[in-house]
Amino acid sequence: MYNGIFTISLDFELYWGVLDSKPLNLYKNNILGAHRAVEKLLKLFERYDIHVTWAILGYLYFEDFDELERGMPPMLPTYEESSFSSYEYFDRLRKLDSRLLFAKEDIVKIKNTAFQEIGSHTFSHYYCLEKGQNKEQFLSDIFYAKKKAKEIGVDLKSIVFPRDQYSKECLEILKKLGFIAYRGNPKSFIYAPRDQKNKQNILRKTLLFADSHINLTGYHCRDIDPLKTPTDIPSSRFLRPVSNNPVLNVLRLKRIKAQMAYAAKNRRLFHLWWHPHNFGVKTEENLKFLEDILIFYKEMQRKYNMLSLSMKEAAVYAREFAGKREEELKGYGYGKDSWVLGLSK
Repeated sequence: MYNGIFTISLDFELYWGVLDSKPLNLYKNNILGAHRAVEKLLKLFERYDIHVTWAILGYLYFEDFDELERGMPPMLPTYEESSFSSYEYFDRLRKLDSRLLFAKEDIVKIKNTAFQEIGSHTFSHYYCLEKGQNKEQFLSDIFYAKKKAKEIGVDLKSIVFPRDQYSKECLEILKKLGFIAYRGNPKSFIYAPRDQKNKQNILRKTLLFADSHINLTGYHCRDIDPLKTPTDIPSSRFLRPVSNNPVLNVLRLKRIKAQMAYAAKNRRLFHLWWHPHNFGVKTEENLKFLEDILIFYKEMQRKYNMLSLSMKEAAVYAREFAGKREEELKGYGYGKDSWVLGLSK
C-alpha cells in the first residue's frame, strides 16, 4: 500500500451483545451510558477527522418490540444451545427500558456525521460457528439486516461478525449480497475464530489480556489482500476500557502507539475496535485515553502520511492501489498473469 492505514470499527449492539455473558444488574449503567458515549465519540471523531465504521446490530434500528416482531426474518437460527439465540430472550426483554435495546436516534446521528460508515453486526447477533445453525438461516439474517438499513438509505458494505465467528461459507454468502469488507482476526492462535465453548479458555483469556499490555504476539499490522471479496480488514487491537490501575493504562497506550507507529512506517493497516458500551461508564476517562490515541494518529499522519479510513474505504483503497500497481508493472512488460503482479499486491 502507498500509505499506512488507521481504521476504527465499533460494534454497536447494546444489551443484545452481552445477553449471555453480562448480568443486567451489573452492566446496566454501561449499556445506558452507551448512548451518551456515541454522541461524545462522534464529536471527538469530527474534531480529528477520523473515519469510522459503526457495525450496527439490526435490532437497534427499531423503536420497540412490536415493530421488531413485524420486521423479523422468516428463518431464525436453530442453535443446539438455545441460549445463544437472542430470540429466546424476547419475552423477558420486552419489560426492560427500551434504551437498553434500541438506538434509532443514535443511528441517525451516526449517519449524519461526516466520515462515518454504517456497517452490519448481523441482524440478531448471529453466531456463524455454533452448532445447529445453517447457511440458509445466516442468509436470511443478513438479508433482513440489509433490508432494514436500506429503509434509512444505507447500503451495507462492511460487516463485523459477533464474537468474531465466521467461516468461508458465510463469506461466500456475504459476497453474493454485495459486502466488500469484513473484520477478520489477527494471525495468532489466541485470536483464531472459535465457538463459545472453546472461547472460554482461561489460558487464552490470560494471554489476550497480557498481549494488550506487552508485545507477546507481534504488531498485528498487516497488508490488505485486495484479491478476495469480501476483503479482510483484520483487527489489530481491542481497546479495553480504562483500568483503575494507572500502570496498566500506561502499558496499553504504549502498546497501541507502538503498533500504530509500526503500521505508519511500514505502510500497513492498524485496526482498532471496541464497543460503545465499553465507554458507558468512566466515559470521560475513556474518551481522554482515546484522544491520546487520536493525537498520536495525527502525528503519524504528519510524519508518514498515514490515512484514516473506514473498513469500506480501506477495502476500496487497497483495490485501487492494486489496480494502479498492475498498470505500472504492465508498463515494464509484465503480463496480467505475471507472478510479479502477485508479489506487488
